[in-house]
Parts: sequence; C-alpha cells; structure tokens
Amino acid sequence: MKIVSAREAANLLKTGMTVATEGFLGIQVADEIFLGIRERFLEEGLPRDLTLFHIASQGDFSNEKGLCRLAEEGLLKRVIGAHFNTMPKLRDMLSENKIEGFNLPQGVISHMMRDIAAHKPGTITHVGLKTFVDPRLEGAKVNQKARDSGYDPVELIHLGGKEYLWYKPVRPDACILRGSYADERGNISFEKEVATLSTVSVAQATRNSGGIVIVQVERIVGAGTLDPKLVKIPGIYVDYVVVARPENHRQTYAVDYDPAFTGHIRVPVSSIPPLKLDERKVIARRAAMELVPRAVVNLGVGMPEGVAIVATEEGIAHHMNLTVESGPVGGVPAGGGSFGAATNPEAILDQGYQFDFYDGGGIDVAFLGIGQCDAKGNINVSRFGTRSPGCGGFINITQNSKKVVFCGNFTAGGVQLEIGNGKLTIRKEGKVHKFIPAVEQITFSGEYAKEVAQPVVYITERAVFEMKPEGFALTEIAPGIDLQKDVLDQMDFQPIIAKELKRMDERIFREEKMGITLI
Repeated sequence: MKIVSAREAANLLKTGMTVATEGFLGIQVADEIFLGIRERFLEEGLPRDLTLFHIASQGDFSNEKGLCRLAEEGLLKRVIGAHFNTMPKLRDMLSENKIEGFNLPQGVISHMMRDIAAHKPGTITHVGLKTFVDPRLEGAKVNQKARDSGYDPVELIHLGGKEYLWYKPVRPDACILRGSYADERGNISFEKEVATLSTVSVAQATRNSGGIVIVQVERIVGAGTLDPKLVKIPGIYVDYVVVARPENHRQTYAVDYDPAFTGHIRVPVSSIPPLKLDERKVIARRAAMELVPRAVVNLGVGMPEGVAIVATEEGIAHHMNLTVESGPVGGVPAGGGSFGAATNPEAILDQGYQFDFYDGGGIDVAFLGIGQCDAKGNINVSRFGTRSPGCGGFINITQNSKKVVFCGNFTAGGVQLEIGNGKLTIRKEGKVHKFIPAVEQITFSGEYAKEVAQPVVYITERAVFEMKPEGFALTEIAPGIDLQKDVLDQMDFQPIIAKELKRMDERIFREEKMGITLI
C-alpha cells in the first residue's frame, strides 16, 4: 500500500479505463479523489473516455459534489449505474446524449460486483424481467448514444424452461472507495461509516480483474491497531490510500459525524409530530392499513415516508421492521442528505446481502411512489421525457416483495383539496394526469405481477386500485368524490370497476386519530 495525494491518485487513471465507484447518495462518497480527478482533467485534459461503473447515485442534487465532479465532456464516455437523479450534471449529460448511459437495477449491480470478483460468467436473475431493462423492451439503454453503441449489457436466457436475465460482467480497471481509517499495512476500517454497502465486493472485483484499488480515508494509524472486526477492506486488496481533508470526508452530506448512525451510541428518538391533515396524510393513512403484524418493510422516499409517521401516531409502529436497501435493519431511517443511514440500527448488512433478502421475497410490504401508472398497472419512476432519474433499487424491491403498495397523488400540477369531516372535496383539479394509457418506461411490470400473483395496491388521496386477475381495477373511492367527474374523467384510460366499489374509510378524512388495528 502506498499513501498518495488525490492528484497522484488521479494520475493513475488512464484513458479508456473502466472505473468502479461506491457510495450511496450522500454517504461514503470519496469526494477528495473525485475532486483530484476533475482538477487533473481540467488542467491536462486527461484521462479521457472513462467508463464509470457505479451502484447507487453519489451526489447531493447540486453540481458540486460526488460524481458530478466527473461530469465533464471528454472525461466520460459511458456510465453504467442504477440511479442518476442526485447527480444533475451527470444526469443532464445523459439526457443531452453526450455520453452513453445504461441503467441497471441497484441490487443487480451489487450482485454483479460479487460475481465479477468470483470470475463468474455474469449475474443470472429474474430481476428486471418485463421492465425496461429487459432486452425485449429497452435493454437498459438510457439514450440514443447507448442504443448506437452496440453494447448490450443484458440478454434474455432460458434455464429449466424459465426466463431469466443474464447481466454480463463489467471488469473494473480501477476502483475508488472510502473507509474511515487505514493502517500502515493498508487495512481499511469502517468505524465511522453508516454502511459497508458493496465495498468489499467492488474491491475484490477490481483486484481479481487486475485493477487498481484506491481508498479514501480520514487518517492513517499504526499497523495492528485496528479492530479486525471493523476492517472491511483487507490490506491485501489495497494499492493506494488518499487521506482526505475533513470537508471532503463528512460522514454524510448532512452531518460531519453522528455516532447514532453507526451504533456507537443509542439516542432517544424524539416524538415525531403528526402530519397535518392533507393529501399526504390521507394516502399514508390508507397505506398504513395495508400493514401486517411484525412486517418487514421498505419505505421509498417522498410520499411513502408518511407511512412511518402515521404508524407512530396510531401506536402501531412497533409492527414495522424497517429496512433500507443500503444495509441498515431496524432503527429509524434517515432522510435528506443522510438517506441510506438509520438512527439506532439493530444491524447493518452489506448491501449485497440486503438485496439477497429482498430478491428472495424477504420484504412483507413495500411502500413506493407513483410517477406514472397505466392501464396494465405498470409504474414508471425512472424516465420522464429525456430526463432519466434511474431505477435505483425500485425494481428489486417492487418485483420481489410479498405485497407492494404504491402511494401518490392522483393528479399533479396545482391540485387543491379540502379534507375534513370524513370526506374529500376537489377545489381545483391538477393539470397533469398520472394515470395514462401507457407509461413512458416500465419500472414496475403489472404483467409480471399478475403472472406471479403478487398483491399490488395503488393508493391515491381519492381512489384505490388493485391488480386483479382480470386486470387493473378501481376498488375504492373517497367519500365526497364523484366517480365520473373526479376519478374516471381524470384518467386517460378506463379501469375495471369493482362490482362492489367501496368507500374509503371515513376516519381517514378526519382530524382525530383513526384507531388503526392490525390483524
């Protein structure tokens, strides 16, 4: 192991290399090294035409941090990753067709790293079938440059009479990782990191591909002083270590260091104030009614986060065992710049193991958002026009959970509602219809859900739909709502209407607690 500066680390990267990185939105991001690469490129024009291979997005929605520091024309040729939305400059380069883009499910890439390390022929899985990553649809290609490249990252295969997707290995020439401390032998510990993510697999994949392993740390310590149980990257994998400045090595983009994220302390979780009675609370209340006792749960960002708040208000939060795809189990998942961490976690798994559990059906109920929904029950959250936020872990989670509950507003663009006294009134309708004949991109396949008989519920503030054997069906409408004017006229297709169309529980639309009980 050799200690180098960020600029010296940047000098190790050669034109045309495939560079793997690890991080999760605002956590475990090697910002010091990314800055060194950017500075070298702006001064020397080198390296050029890199393939960037990342799992989760690494950025803070600005153009100043994370992988946005690599978003320069000429520096990158191709990006293979699960999520792009927190990296607007990089996302825009994909939208503007300046670099090739390929969008694979987060859990799949995590498993790919492990399989690459073992020199397996690729990753074979059902995850992604009948979604946009399926080669019968879009083959995971984000833009025209990708479609013209001739590169096909995934193929459809058959084993034992069943369909699977074969994700082909991408062998890294170098990887850029991050830990807390490095000892003089190159062992990397993770005392202050909120998760281990897939760091070990990325390091192994790079080492076994003959590549260079570069790790950013907070400081160097003496050989033999690290707790071996906290060493996640053995020194035998590590070639170079960069000691970062504090501003480029915060625990998350939101905090310098919170020991409650790592289990070093446990803190009282302050009382969560109830949501005000608006559409978010209405949706969260109806969604919370889908919980089952002792459920293992994954909550998406945005609207689904309200489910945990409602469960706390109703006194049923102890029935939720919350998990985050980055690895934490239990505790209270963090949001914002610390998303991916959890306060007071009970366990922190490697990301690959978390997705093993998810892919095998370990989640009892998943609550995710609705971008667009169509007549087949397909959901799109990954592409809108030329903008491609990416799928993240959405495909792994929704395709494999025992039950999926999608949560979102019925329309968008200026809707105004009046909620109270057990009913809902539409004062001003939204300009944008979210229930359309065909989604722009299939991130969740209603057809696949029907084939595997997966229970799927679509919850809005005024209507509830379910995936039935006969198709996409309207099963409930809110009290105070006119079926034709407020629901059917605001959809661009005609759903099946349940023979026994129900009214949503009036308690959902009152100020007082509902008194939800789980059976």
